[in-house]
Amino acid sequence: MTRDDYADYIARFNANDFDGFGRYYADDVVFNLGEKRQIIGRDNILDFYRDVKSRIRETLDILAVCEGPGTLACHVRTEFYALADWPDFVAGPMKKGDTLNIESLGFYYLRDGQFTQILGARYKTLPTVASAA
Repeated sequence: MTRDDYADYIARFNANDFDGFGRYYADDVVFNLGEKRQIIGRDNILDFYRDVKSRIRETLDILAVCEGPGTLACHVRTEFYALADWPDFVAGPMKKGDTLNIESLGFYYLRDGQFTQILGARYKTLPTVASAA
């Protein structure tokens, strides 16, 4: 996987193109969100993101990418904008209109150009911007 492939993955993710970004996941992919949650399998990850994206607008911005044999590492900034109240959202409680910005580090193990294991860790959290309402 190249930097361009990863940029395509993120662009499709930001556009809510589930088929597009889903093709980067191996069927048996394991996604670890730090100590908060583990999701196993492409379909389960896509279901997770369908739920998230129905209540949160999640936009990722790539800050850095490193490629290696069978691996990829990244530093990304993510903006979460709450479309609805979600007190038990995995990234933290949010009310409709709130914005949360975090920076994360990710490490991806690859097989045949697809993610087989994703390790994600929050690096930095910026203050939540509360809705004006």
